[in-house]
Amino acid sequence: RARKIQRFLSQPFAVAQVFTGYEGRLVKLQDTIRSFKEILDGKHDHLPESAFYMQGDINDVIKRAEELAKEMGAQ
Repeated sequence: RARKIQRFLSQPFAVAQVFTGYEGRLVKLQDTIRSFKEILDGKHDHLPESAFYMQGDINDVIKRAEELAKEMGAQ
């Protein structure tokens, strides 16, 4: 879970867009806290670590995990 939290906290900030290439996102504090708690509670242990990188809130992570699963199925 620690690695997932580390990746999750790499949320794409607008000011860093020039450096990261990821479009900046505005995420409400309460959404970040809720998402963080869900990760700590193990609710998303089934999702791959890579889905947590540079996402907004946990809903974005879930969507990314679904995209990754489709990509893996297509190979």
